[in-house]
Amino acid sequence: MTRTVRSRSNFEVGQQVEGCTIMEKRVVIPPHLREHRLGVYDYLVEGLPITAKPRESQRPSPAPEPASFTRSTPDEMKGRLIRRLPAR
Repeated sequence: MTRTVRSRSNFEVGQQVEGCTIMEKRVVIPPHLREHRLGVYDYLVEGLPITAKPRESQRPSPAPEPASFTRSTPDEMKGRLIRRLPAR
């Protein structure tokens, strides 16, 4: 499978870009060294990019059941005072 990748980096044919091998290189905008301006290049690349599998830690954790917890009543708080601070 081939596709076109546009980049400001100057790679050569045979190198890797975005995990694919460069088959052809075309200059879209040439670099201008006096103005310190990079060029823009189109690369015809072959191959599928390597895709990373999601890690175990990236999967969402299961939500707790709605009835698995209850709110404390004033008797269960045993005299703990909840103070509300005024807005700043």
